[in-house]
This record gives sequence, structure tokens and C-alpha cells, in this order.
Amino acid sequence: MRESNWAGNHTYGADAVVTPRTVDEVRAAVAAASRVKALGSRHCFNDIADSPGGVLLDLRALDVPVEIGDGTVTVGGSARYGDFAQQLHAAGFALPNLASLPHITVAGSVATGTHGSGRRQPGLAAAVSAVELVTADGELRTFTRDDPAFPGVVVGLGALGVVTRLTLDVVPAFDVRQDVFDGLPWEAAYRHFDEIEDAGYSVSLFTNWANDAIDLVWVKSRVDAFTERPELFGAVPADGPRHPAHAAGIPADNCTPQQGIPGPWHERLPHFALAFTPSVGDELQTEYFVPYSAAAAAVRAVREIWHLVAPLLLVSEIRAIAGDDLWLSPCHGGDRVALHFTWQPRQPEVEKLLPVLEERLAPFGARPHWGKLFHGGGLDAGYPRLADFRALAKTLDPQGKFRNPFLDRHVFGG
Repeated sequence: MRESNWAGNHTYGADAVVTPRTVDEVRAAVAAASRVKALGSRHCFNDIADSPGGVLLDLRALDVPVEIGDGTVTVGGSARYGDFAQQLHAAGFALPNLASLPHITVAGSVATGTHGSGRRQPGLAAAVSAVELVTADGELRTFTRDDPAFPGVVVGLGALGVVTRLTLDVVPAFDVRQDVFDGLPWEAAYRHFDEIEDAGYSVSLFTNWANDAIDLVWVKSRVDAFTERPELFGAVPADGPRHPAHAAGIPADNCTPQQGIPGPWHERLPHFALAFTPSVGDELQTEYFVPYSAAAAAVRAVREIWHLVAPLLLVSEIRAIAGDDLWLSPCHGGDRVALHFTWQPRQPEVEKLLPVLEERLAPFGARPHWGKLFHGGGLDAGYPRLADFRALAKTLDPQGKFRNPFLDRHVFGG
């Protein structure tokens, strides 16, 4: 029986799955393979991590200790954020941001440009200050910010090697509270988008695109910078906990605590608690990044085809992310707003809709999330450093050991 991803919508085509326990075992497995890719939490919804006819390295058993230093933490590439966040907090530190799910691995999240939320908070990859990488010949190399190739290595899409360790910048630990508001009028969102995004440390808008108002606004505030709000541009405080897909009748049982109850950063910045099955579970995901300045126009463009989107949708999330300089980061070159779609598990219908959705967002230069479902092929126009990335991949992997059909379609164009 072949392995599948978390959502069950992709079955891996590799001939073998190897489970290395040490970095030396990773090096030996990579050196011996003709085709090889690493597996993390398997939370990608496409074939980016597959190695048809090759070998998959399941890194869940990789033994790399957590090392907390002065302003940094070093973890194994297979570590999940939720696994070491409590240890980091106990030492008096925090990561500046976390994604919606604490269940995802550091290496996989960083490699695909995964992010959290917050107009002034960059994606997870921006916290990386060093990457330890096993390259195609089994050599162990470390790249730091002093290396000219570093901005190309961090969001590497698995095309450059197998990540065994990462060093992340940390900040002093802080507490966060979540306050949820119901019913934000669409016009208020368009007119006051900046003020809404500035209402907290991290802000997310949830909608099914069909209702007369945006269903929910989640405002995550640092307790030391909290401002009480009786309402938010027409949205009113929720009278109880809310799941992002509250409009679909999904209970908030697996969500992190809301209603203004303060708690440590790692128990509030994710939307979902580590102890529960992530999100809904049986779902598909798509996400597009548009320039922050185009946020209102892009949201209007999707809203105009709500009748096509809503029947396939569980919920959409709209949130801002600060820009970075990483070559293949979806936020390379400037601040972005992410339009996220959590779909019902109806992949043929979703795939039929994606070209229509991408056509609507094309005028804004939308970039897709590397680890989620999208339609477009080569992405040269969206990534000005793509040629540099291709050259870097040729240097580190001259025989294409880490190539796969996904990379050929979307990155290497062959």
C-alpha cells in the first residue's frame, strides 16, 4: 500500500520510503539514491514532496536536539512547531509568528513559504538565520545570512537538498489574547482595510464569500499592547468561541482559546490546538498572494464570482503578511495579502474552478502558495530571482536528484 499525504488527495509515487534516525543516515540515503525527496508532516496538497520512482525520506524519527541559544533556537528539520514551542517559552523566548497549524514541520513550512498573519509580521521563513542541508552527493553544508546564496536556499521547495537543521531568530516571550468579531460589512472591509489589519498583532478575516457580511474577524493582540474595542467597523464581539468555518456550522472544539482569555504566544497565534486533528481534516486548500496595495480590489474580484466559489468552499481566510527578500517566497519584494480557500474534498470540481479564480486574480500579479492546489504552470513573471534559483539548483544538484514533476512544471519549465 502506497503512502498518501495528510489530506489523502495525493498518493506518493516513490518506490521506497526510508526512515533515517540520524543526519549521517540521511547523508547515506541521499548519496545512494538516484531520485530522492524528504517528507515532513505531509501537509502539502499537491505533489511537491513526491519522488516518483525514487525514494522518500520520512524524517519524523530524525534525532536532532533542540538547542536554545542567545537570540536563536536550532531545531531538526522534522521538528513540528508545536513540539518545541513550549520548551522555547519556558526558556523565556518566542518565535515572532506561527502558522494556523502548530502541527506542521519547520523545514516543510519554511521550504514552501508558509506564513502566519500580521501586517508587520513576515512569513515563517524570515526567522531563519541558518540552514543545514544535505546536498545531492551526501555532503553536509550550512548556509547562513552571510552567504550570497542564502536567500535562495531558505524557501528551497525541496529542490536543493534535504534540510536537517534550521536556526531561527527568537524574541522575548509574550502573551496573546484572541478577540473574535461577527459580521464585518464588506464595504467597511474595503474602506478600512488598513485600520482593521492594524487592530492587532495578527488579524484574520473569515468568509464564505456568499453572505452579506464577512463572517468573522479574529484579532490576536499582544496583551501588553491590547486596546479594548466595543466594535470593529460594524462587526460586533462574538458571544462565544468560533471556528473559522462557523458559518458552516463547525464547532470551535479544536480551536485555540478565544474570548479575550490571555495565554502564551504558542497557544494563541495558531488557530488550532496541537492536541486536536488540524482544522476540519477532510479538506483541500488553495492560497494566492497579492500585493498589499491591491487587497481591496482583489477581494472585490473574488466576491464577484462568489456564486462559483461558495458551493465548493468550507471557508476562506484573508490576512496580511510583511514582505521579505527570499527569492521564492510568495512575499518576496513587498507586503502581501493572502486569500486562502479551504475547499470541500471535491478535487475535480475545485481544479475546474482554479483557472477561473486565477484569471480573476491575474491582474494583481497573484502568486500561489507552493504547497497548495493551483493551476498555473511556469511562474517566471512572478519571481524576478527565479533564474538565480535555477542556477543555484544546478550547482547544488547537477544531476537533478531532487527534481520531480511538480518542480519541472512550475519551476524548471521542462
